[in-house]
Amino acid sequence: MINLPKPAFKGRMSLEEALHCRRTVRTFAPIPLRVDQLSQLLWATYGVTDPQWGVKTAPSAGALYPLDCYLAIGEGGVEGLAAGVYHYLPLLHTLETTTSGDRRREVARASLSQMWMAEAPIMAIITSEYKRTTGKYRERGIRYVHMEVGHAVENLFLQSVALGLGAGIVGAFDDKAMAEALALPSGHEPLLIVPIGHPLGHPR
Repeated sequence: MINLPKPAFKGRMSLEEALHCRRTVRTFAPIPLRVDQLSQLLWATYGVTDPQWGVKTAPSAGALYPLDCYLAIGEGGVEGLAAGVYHYLPLLHTLETTTSGDRRREVARASLSQMWMAEAPIMAIITSEYKRTTGKYRERGIRYVHMEVGHAVENLFLQSVALGLGAGIVGAFDDKAMAEALALPSGHEPLLIVPIGHPLGHPR
């Protein structure tokens, strides 16, 4: 288990500035992220804001929180962390290693060979365990899950900008190949991939 630094609750950039500056980034400089930056990104995406009730940064139908956040970290992608696949545990604000080794190229190949993704130091992979929500809301719960992943990923985008980083977004991939590339647990279905790093060139 890897303990992450405590997230900051006040930053140097306003929400309005982050919204204005947000762009989709597809080229990244070969500069590693710091662990404190990684910590902040994960907390913004799906971290806990009220430990007593387990409330998170993204709204969730029935507060059921069907999402999980995984990371594919490349060799030298984050200072002090080995290349591998990690699972974020929001309640503890920690990471657990699920697979060792750099899996970025496998993730890119599963994403219809969008190899630009493999240049990002890290990739965040948001998955859903639908039954957490459909158990209460039945088929309508699928829609609620898709709303929630949008909330979480927008948080991730805006926090990236506020930290001077950039993020891309990929929804085109082979679900089975992606699950195999990341060795995801059964039932954790990948929804979105977000490559993150220091922007290089002109974002769109």
